[in-house]
Amino acid sequence: MKTVDHDARRKAVLSSAINFYIREAEPVASDDLSAEFDLSPATIRNIFAELEEAGYLTHPHTSAGRMPTDKGYRYYVDFLLSQLELIEEEKARIFGAYERGSETLDAVLEKTSDLLSEVTHCAGIVALPDMDERFVYRGVRYIIEQPEFRDASSIRFLIRLIEEKRLLLEIIRKHNSRKVAVYIGEELGCEGTENCAILVSSYNVKEQPVGRLAVLGPRRMEYSHVIPALEYVSEVLSEVLRD
Repeated sequence: MKTVDHDARRKAVLSSAINFYIREAEPVASDDLSAEFDLSPATIRNIFAELEEAGYLTHPHTSAGRMPTDKGYRYYVDFLLSQLELIEEEKARIFGAYERGSETLDAVLEKTSDLLSEVTHCAGIVALPDMDERFVYRGVRYIIEQPEFRDASSIRFLIRLIEEKRLLLEIIRKHNSRKVAVYIGEELGCEGTENCAILVSSYNVKEQPVGRLAVLGPRRMEYSHVIPALEYVSEVLSEVLRD
């Protein structure tokens, strides 16, 4: 008789449910996953109930499917961080963007914000070095195209978050020892960010870690791609600014 590792199965179902929600932007139903796991919808519903009781999933109303919570995303991201690798074609694209001769620091950082937004389909933010109160950003349009941000109040909040600068800079400049720090929903610590996530990395100027790169997007972003992309851009930018 085959022994079932229930904990491993719950984790696998959670990861698949989050992947589905990231991809479809719709709550995931038991029927959506039953074939993938060769389990009945009733069994998947039981696993969903366990995950919801543990705080990893929630549902918008009684008859709906499930959606990840901040805790669910946090488990998902922490699990991903140990195993992500950017594909070589994407690395070549990023590296090639900087092979166009000498440019001023401001020009290189503006190029970096453009590149981050294009690669991640989120807002790419570059905070200038030496704790300057300036930053450059591109790609807000990618955020407001997402279903979570189609109402006027969400758009107003995003514009205020970026234009007022102080709050965004406080989040970006928090100390964190990870190559990529991930702040999800309420972890951002301010009202109005429930549907947002910010990923932050550092870049070096002459081997001193003085600047920050960030990606601002929906909580439902494609972390499996955005995390390694941000990490690699920070590595390449640091190399470009070494001299």
